Order: sequence, then structure tokens, then C-alpha cells
Amino acid sequence: MPINFFAEEVSFSLKEKRKRKVWLKKLAEAEKHKITELNYVFCSDEYLLNINVEYLDHDTYTDIITFDNSEDEGIIEGDIFISIERVKENSETLKVEEEKELSRVISHGLFHLLGYKDKTKEEASLMRSKEEFAINLFQEL
Repeated sequence: MPINFFAEEVSFSLKEKRKRKVWLKKLAEAEKHKITELNYVFCSDEYLLNINVEYLDHDTYTDIITFDNSEDEGIIEGDIFISIERVKENSETLKVEEEKELSRVISHGLFHLLGYKDKTKEEASLMRSKEEFAINLFQEL
């Protein structure tokens, strides 16, 4: 399966990689998409900040940045960068388990590649419901 997990500038190893791959494939298939290449890079705040500044001209910390590399409709190709430090901080702030917050952010990136946005209140609400669906699906697998 063409889903890869990497770590940059952090000591991090994703748990249940095989289950995560099955889960992501199911989420894409539910939206009638196929994943041909999807790379998750778990990194430090500073690593992600540098990407944010260099590629998006945003000088702010964030938990996730998604780059869509697909050229064909229904095909998922992309790179998703996730700050492990932001995930940990978000889980504390939101008072949720770290693994649940990690699932939320992982699925959030995929949903962006599937075309979902989160700029408006309505878009953000739909994104949250998609994330909840994804978290529940992962827990059921």
C-alpha cells in the first residue's frame, strides 16, 4: 500500500501502522478515491514552521500542513506534515487522549486531500464531523 510514515527532527514512531494504512484506505474509498501515494511526515514545531514560512509565507506555528500532489480526479497523492509537539499540546488543551488527537489530525490531512476545506464556519463544522467519523472508524477496526 502506498502510504508511508516518516519522522523528521523528532523521536516518534507511529503505533499500529498497518491498521492506520487500512483505515486511511477505507476513508478514501468511502469518498470514492484511491490513494496512490500518501506520505505522512511527523516532525517538530520548528521543522513545520520552516515549511510554513518557505512554502506558504505564513510565519506561524501549526499542527498540520497538507500538500496535494494529485493531478487526476479521484486519485490521492500528497504529503502531510504533522507537528508532534502541536498534537501533544492540542490533546492537553482539548483534554483528549493523545492518540485520539493524532487520529484527528491524520484524518484532517486526508480530508483536505479529498477536497474538504475548513476556512468558513460551515466548512469547519463539516470537517469536524468527518474527523469524528474517522476517529470512530479507527476505533472500530
